[in-house]
Amino acid sequence: MTSAVVFAYHNVGVQCLNVLLRHGVDVRLVLTHTDNPAEFIWFDSVAALCAERGIPAITPEDANTPEILERVGALQPDFLFSFYYRNMLQQPVLDTAARGALNMHGSLLPKYRGRVPINWAVIRGETETGATLHYMTAKPDAGDIVGQQAVTILPDETAADVFRKVTQAAAGVLDRTLPALIAGNAPRIKQNLAEGGYFGGRKPADGLINWQLNARQIHNLVRGVAPPYPGAFTMLAGRTLKVFRTRVGTATAAGGTSPSLRAAGDECLAVCADGSTLHLIEMEFEGRPYTGRDFLARFGDNPLTLETTQS
Repeated sequence: MTSAVVFAYHNVGVQCLNVLLRHGVDVRLVLTHTDNPAEFIWFDSVAALCAERGIPAITPEDANTPEILERVGALQPDFLFSFYYRNMLQQPVLDTAARGALNMHGSLLPKYRGRVPINWAVIRGETETGATLHYMTAKPDAGDIVGQQAVTILPDETAADVFRKVTQAAAGVLDRTLPALIAGNAPRIKQNLAEGGYFGGRKPADGLINWQLNARQIHNLVRGVAPPYPGAFTMLAGRTLKVFRTRVGTATAAGGTSPSLRAAGDECLAVCADGSTLHLIEMEFEGRPYTGRDFLARFGDNPLTLETTQS
């Protein structure tokens, strides 16, 4: 029987661990994360799945310590798998797997190597992304590719919408390629890293809207960080207006003026620096839902100049 040690978290971790179990892989140990109480936990639990299936699971803060290395090595796994595990695994840990260490990444490598690839793909206006199963190396997301599956990104889909697609694609890639991995005849396709790029993590503060961008670019930011992620925001009368859902407008105002915001029925209408327009459909102000009618009651009919930097 093929054996594995699995590092996993989040929905991708749950779905891919289920795939291993369906294929009869002997999962000897799972390493996952303790949920951060400061984080909104909207995803499925790998720890809960392990408890349900009777799989040993631990939650070390650092998976690269000598103690963890010794424990994993003693299990003599054929494979090591990483499914949405948040920490980099160093070479000594990777080397414990007799037949290789593999990671499931949420992009079509070599594009969007690094952190939060789905969010970055949406923010940058991509129309396609996917899931890639690849061998792990000391350099992140740089190893040989075993399999990929693409998914479409529609113009108004949020990162959460795309994440659901990518989760299913990840399970599909693993289900399709695992028999060949076990048999020892899976493909290994070398990456050309020059065809992609590396992206870092994102913080809530990175959701600040730059109104010097055009409406489509701002729309992509909004949907790329929309809930359950922290969301995009702008400053309105010195306070934070959170923007959760938008629609690119068809009207165009004269460009070259200061970006502004006005009421438009239940919505607000933003005019960007280039004159393109953006409908703000779902908002929150001072901790409660906010509409164009709320804006009108507070600020009147005249457009309000939008701040381009946080004050």
